[in-house]
Amino acid sequence: MSISIKKLQLFEATARLGKLTKAASELSLSQSAASQALKELEQSLGYPLFERTGRDLLITENGLKSLPKVRQISDLLDSLKLANLNTMSGVLRVVASATIATYLLPQLIAKFVKIYPEVIPEIHIGNTQMVIDYLDKGKASIGLIEGPAVHRHLQITPWQVDKLQIFCAPEHSLAEKATINLEQLQQYSWVLREHGSGTRAIFDAAIEQMGAQISLGIELTRQSAIKESVKAGLGLGCLSQLSIAEELNNGGLIALHSPLNLSRRFALVTNKNSYHNSLAQTFIDYLMDEPLTSRG
Repeated sequence: MSISIKKLQLFEATARLGKLTKAASELSLSQSAASQALKELEQSLGYPLFERTGRDLLITENGLKSLPKVRQISDLLDSLKLANLNTMSGVLRVVASATIATYLLPQLIAKFVKIYPEVIPEIHIGNTQMVIDYLDKGKASIGLIEGPAVHRHLQITPWQVDKLQIFCAPEHSLAEKATINLEQLQQYSWVLREHGSGTRAIFDAAIEQMGAQISLGIELTRQSAIKESVKAGLGLGCLSQLSIAEELNNGGLIALHSPLNLSRRFALVTNKNSYHNSLAQTFIDYLMDEPLTSRG
């Protein structure tokens, strides 16, 4: 049996979407035709691409090794289709952690789409660990993260500088002096992001560097929930300056100067196949060159 482009596209879509039904729908195939095509591809390759456990498909080790090559073939085909076009087009798959996705990415995407109006952005939002997982599984071409990360298969490139800010409610006892010392850091309760988020990783590292131990009150996955919890008096918070700029300006929250080192670098996450995708490469170049003139 031959290995057709359609079958390779089906394999890639199934790995990316996690469901054969979704992959079949994306490629306008019936469920039975997709199932048969996947079986034929596995027979032609001589090894299984997925393990079938009930209705779920789990990609095999051989499937994981084959996936980058299949994506490279797909990207090369796309580049052939676009070879004689002056404009960039296609789906731009980006996954970003919450602060970047909320406060930076909308402006960046808007400018990029204005330059390339035929580009269709597909944006996913999660914490740093989710971004890494999406890139590792090929669900996105480009990731943007807020915290430190390492990965043997992915390239993580420093991008923009950011700083976390400790803050409290206007009624808090620390609000008048707008400072917090090491003893007070350990005395008061905290409302923080969950483990796995870049913001939490930076905060924990700064606390550990000072040899301190804090009292964790609540862990929350949403920045808005953290801000409202701090306003309600449930504890101190620590988020990116980007995410609390409006509240600091209108007096809804009070910034506290601290001895912690809370500077960090946002990072760009890619894999080697991103650079075979002309659209992804164009967006990567744009991100690296574009100054961030507005951060609030």
